[in-house]
Parts: sequence; C-alpha cells; structure tokens
Amino acid sequence: MKLIIKLLLTAIAVVVLAKILPGVAVEGYGSAIIVAIVIALLRLFVKPILVILTLPITIVTFGLFLLIINAIIILLADYFIGGFMVTTIWWALLFSLLLSLFQSVLFSLLPEDK
Repeated sequence: MKLIIKLLLTAIAVVVLAKILPGVAVEGYGSAIIVAIVIALLRLFVKPILVILTLPITIVTFGLFLLIINAIIILLADYFIGGFMVTTIWWALLFSLLLSLFQSVLFSLLPEDK
C-alpha cells in the first residue's frame, strides 16, 4: 500500500513540476502516473548498471556525475512515454533535482511502518 501512495505522490510531483518548468510537459494525470512508474523502474534496473559503468568518472567528479545519470534516467522516461516531454538535458537535470526534493518532502509526511 505504501508503494502505491509513493507512486501517487511522485505523480503529483511530476504534474506540479510540469506546470512550473517550461521545458517539461506532461499530458495528464494518467501520463503522470505512468511517468512515476517508469521512473521507478528505470531507477531500479537501469541506474545501478549506469552507476557501475560510469564508476571511474563518478569517483573523479566526487559523485557529481550521479546528477547526470539521474538526468539520463529522466530522458529515458521521456523516450519511452508519449505523454511526457523534456526538451533538453538541462531541463532533465533540473527536473530530477526538484523531483528528488519534492519526493523527500512528500515521503517524509508518510507515517513510518513499525
């Protein structure tokens, strides 16, 4: 149940960010839910592979390259979802940063399981 709530909160964050950022667009709430699911799946399966493949550059940049990996995850979601559009990697980078911030705030409001 908590997973569904987190996906819905992420979808709300996607809609809010699409309204705020001019370089990001989402067609509707259904597309936002699909974006939340696809981003979660990409973070689960693709991100670890990208982190391992880019480990040397991540170490050299003291972990800052992970921001670029997050932007690539957003661009991959843009590629796979028709109702979601991010114009450039810079908008994807800003979107991923703000999405992470929104998720942190929203997920902190959820009650903890015991």
